[in-house]
Amino acid sequence: MEYILSTKNLGISFGGLKACENVNMDILPNEIYGLIGPNGAGKTTLFNIITGVYQPTWGDFYLNGERLTGLKQEKICNKGIARTFQNIRLFNNMTVIRNVMVGLTNKSEYKCTFFESMFRFRRHFKVEKEMREKAKEILDIFGLLPERNNLACNLPYGMQRKLEIARALATSPKLLLLDEPAAGMNPNETMELVETIKLIKEKFNIGILLIDHDLKFVSGLCDRITVLNFGQVLAQGKVQDVLNNKDVIEAYIGRESD
Repeated sequence: MEYILSTKNLGISFGGLKACENVNMDILPNEIYGLIGPNGAGKTTLFNIITGVYQPTWGDFYLNGERLTGLKQEKICNKGIARTFQNIRLFNNMTVIRNVMVGLTNKSEYKCTFFESMFRFRRHFKVEKEMREKAKEILDIFGLLPERNNLACNLPYGMQRKLEIARALATSPKLLLLDEPAAGMNPNETMELVETIKLIKEKFNIGILLIDHDLKFVSGLCDRITVLNFGQVLAQGKVQDVLNNKDVIEAYIGRESD
């Protein structure tokens, strides 16, 4: 069976402190996979390894069977892994549509030479128009098309989250990593986000790996999950089986004697 993402004994050490150790995880194509665990468990660190922010101390990871270990962030993005961040990172003083167009610039069909852009050759305007139309298509999926000419900083929080996901999807990823996408959202925004993520899976036919602390959010969305604790895999499998695991319950709420 071919997996969209496989990690093999993946780990990293910072000055002798093992932030992640021997993480083995396999994600199927078109699967929504959850990564959960207490604060400091190593979840975001693992994201940073998979996206090239950190280089692993040991182990490897593969996208569709291709080893990506050691590649830089840009190369990994071009290979097909995109992400969002726990703290929203938008170009706040750019318009909504320009934020999405930034995500399109890594695609070869939208590249111009320096001279084509500098001297405003015909190809420059052709590519600009094509990028704008593609960005509008993506924004329309998220209900953000009416906001396209507004500055990103003027959007409500929930819409900013959607915009960050839209920008990531503009890179045409095979795997989308969402780092706490529901953080800071009210219940209505969270329910809307659940539907948005399901729509992404259906519309874009990609794998999704997400981190979140809201177990209700995760259990209502994910096909399978992995639980990290102190950088190691504590449990993994189907959602309800894992959430009913005694070790997982103890990691979250402590032992009964405590």
